[in-house]
Amino acid sequence: MPLPQPGIPWPPPQHAPGLERMREHDAWFCGDPDRLTEVYANRLANHPSNRPSQYRGGVTGRLARWWWGEPTPLGEKRTKLHIPVAGDLATGSADLLFSEAPQLTFEDGPTQDRWDELADQLGLHALLCESAEVQAALGGVYLRVGWDTALADHPLLSVVHADRALPEWRMGMLRAVTLWTVLGSDGNTVIRHVERHELDPNGNGIVLHQVYEGTEANLGKPIGTKAHPETADMPEIVDPNVPGLLIDYVPNMRPNRADRGSQLGRSDYDGAEPLMDALDEVYTSWQRDIRLAKARLLMPSAYMTSLGPGKGSAADLDREIYQQLDIPPTSDAAGITLAQFAIRVDEHQATAQDYMRRIVESAGYSAQTFGLAGADGGDVTATEIHARERRSFTTRGKKANYWTYALRRLAPALLAVDAAIFENKSVPSVPDIEWPDSVSEQLLVLAQSAQALRAAEAASTETLVRIVHPDWDDEQVTEEVRLIDEASALTDPITLQGPGKQQPGTQEPGQSAEDDQGTE
Repeated sequence: MPLPQPGIPWPPPQHAPGLERMREHDAWFCGDPDRLTEVYANRLANHPSNRPSQYRGGVTGRLARWWWGEPTPLGEKRTKLHIPVAGDLATGSADLLFSEAPQLTFEDGPTQDRWDELADQLGLHALLCESAEVQAALGGVYLRVGWDTALADHPLLSVVHADRALPEWRMGMLRAVTLWTVLGSDGNTVIRHVERHELDPNGNGIVLHQVYEGTEANLGKPIGTKAHPETADMPEIVDPNVPGLLIDYVPNMRPNRADRGSQLGRSDYDGAEPLMDALDEVYTSWQRDIRLAKARLLMPSAYMTSLGPGKGSAADLDREIYQQLDIPPTSDAAGITLAQFAIRVDEHQATAQDYMRRIVESAGYSAQTFGLAGADGGDVTATEIHARERRSFTTRGKKANYWTYALRRLAPALLAVDAAIFENKSVPSVPDIEWPDSVSEQLLVLAQSAQALRAAEAASTETLVRIVHPDWDDEQVTEEVRLIDEASALTDPITLQGPGKQQPGTQEPGQSAEDDQGTE
């Protein structure tokens, strides 16, 4: 399928439901109250309908009934408070996946060396952390392979947010993606750069570029890449003669519950939006209690000092002596009254913690991961941590499976572009991927375990080395065993004497003590 046809609605109607859901999740991920208000209120206020949005069904009515969809009363300033729990979820997901980078191993030595160099040049670990945050929020993320010989002498890898891409699937496989970027808008005219990735008849990835001039809701007409300075140096067709697409999609989690059958992943926020909305309402109520509980003084008007005609009156709170007033002693206005309301701390805190726990668990994580469970104190082993956070590590394992598949496709594409464009002698091949343990056992605990096994004569030196260093390969383990054996030999007193030498006070086998004394 070629580039989009001129004059079509944009985005295309068949992609609108998924993009609308991403727009909602993007507002939570961003954490901007203005964007939340715009998503849940302003957009619905302008929606064409004969009935108020609160009484409409479907997505429109659902969004309008939420707390963020309620308008601010006239004459009052907005006091709604937002708690960025959505951003914390995305960061936590990225931390679980990529706190340590996965190890990609190639059979070919030169290819391995070139990959290690590329990973360092690309800042691959940082890119993976960034993409994992976006993936958790929007339900998925795209990684795109490209190059620009004027900028770098190596291939480039960039993160593309899922709400700026229109994927096409066949038999569950990604076969084409259309990306777009808004280059400029004056309120009426919108200039878009459209980039399409697809396969040619030989199965090689090609990239098509075009610039369109349209409106907010219509793609408009193509005007050529040279019509805008940001795309002026882009060819309209790019064919690097590299097999496979130069872009891949990494879902956050499947299946997509909101659109069953869709290949798009589901967000960590999917189903938790009402809870996040309610959590903001709880914290806003808590803040309102604090605001209303400020100490205030109620006093008779006679205590006030006039500031002049039309200027009102004021009271000096530091004044020590007031003139006696002719007020009956039983009158309620006989003195100054302090007004200060109670703050419902315990009720708000308990409700907020319960909501936060449910939000975290709905995303597939353990409350312990986000500090919502009490610690018992003392040293905690990795086994105990895994037991407490089993749900988080299960979710991490599921997400790692999607990343393994994607990296096994992207790594050969990067190496192929490196060979085709930059003529580096590397062999594009599929790597083996090893994920590091998300929790490492404390070295003291491992050493104590090894010492107990050694004392019980229940493990060999090689087994003990593997226990203390679970991340080492066979070559490293063998070398460490050799060094330990050498060190043990140096501390053996007989070995220190050398052949034919004897330590004083010892005797040769078969020699009696008397014979030993007679030689003296």
